Amino acid sequence: MDPTAGGSTSATGAMDVPIATTAAASAADLSSTTASAADFSRWTFPISQRYQHLLDKSTPHVLYRWIAFACIAFLYVVRVYLVEGFYVVSYALGIYILSLLIGFLSPQVDPELSGGPTLPTRGSDEFRPFVRRLPEFKLWYSITKAFCIAFVLTFFSVFDVPVFWPILLFYWIMLCMLTLRRQIEHMIKYKYVPFSFGKQRYDGKRKASTSENESLLP
Repeated sequence: MDPTAGGSTSATGAMDVPIATTAAASAADLSSTTASAADFSRWTFPISQRYQHLLDKSTPHVLYRWIAFACIAFLYVVRVYLVEGFYVVSYALGIYILSLLIGFLSPQVDPELSGGPTLPTRGSDEFRPFVRRLPEFKLWYSITKAFCIAFVLTFFSVFDVPVFWPILLFYWIMLCMLTLRRQIEHMIKYKYVPFSFGKQRYDGKRKASTSENESLLP
């Protein structure tokens, strides 16, 4: 019997033991992580379901939703005024609000990309309501969540970057003017208004009945 072969076999067996132990430990860690994720998902699912239910119930209450947003925005403004800082956070919040506003004022299908206006431009055209790229509820939800996040950030000094705030305010005003001007030019070019005031009423039945009565006259 070759002693060299026996020694190599023993060495291989000794190497296989740590590998098997490591694989078993990895499998145990993976199963533990999976179980923890399942427990966390099981714990958060009722909360997320309840949260979504409250959002669904608040959908028709437009006025109350915006009043709640106004209160949150007021708290944020008071907080920034009292601490006299976090102007970079406020600037980023203003840019985000501007982008949401542009989405709210823009049609879902851009006429410039579709090759022409998708909304009626004449009184004889079929009535089609203005469909926004960002609906009102999503606008409210996004802007409210943004103010809540910005309010939380004001409690962390790492986000309080020293800056001369009038410069940021000037930049934001200029950006608002340029962006809104471009949006208004887009509205004028494709002849649409980002608001629907209800369905047009046609007097076709009245005209038909009138002509029918006239035809019955001698």
